Amino acid sequence: MAQRHLNSWFKSTKSGPNCDNCVDIKFNGGGNVEVRSSRDPQGPTIVFDAGEWDAFIAGAKAGEFDIPAHAR
Repeated sequence: MAQRHLNSWFKSTKSGPNCDNCVDIKFNGGGNVEVRSSRDPQGPTIVFDAGEWDAFIAGAKAGEFDIPAHAR
């Protein structure tokens, strides 16, 4: 995993170079992670603490948040 700097926004390397349908992530320190829409970088954000973020990432890796085929 690439080293991320505190307080710097980034998006996944899985995103295309001109992609605007992604989320941006920023590690704020103290375990807090901030998330925003890349389509609206000046818009609202949501902040997760370390435990919340770890639980979300584990669920995402396990496929818990995959969009069901009938919902596409």
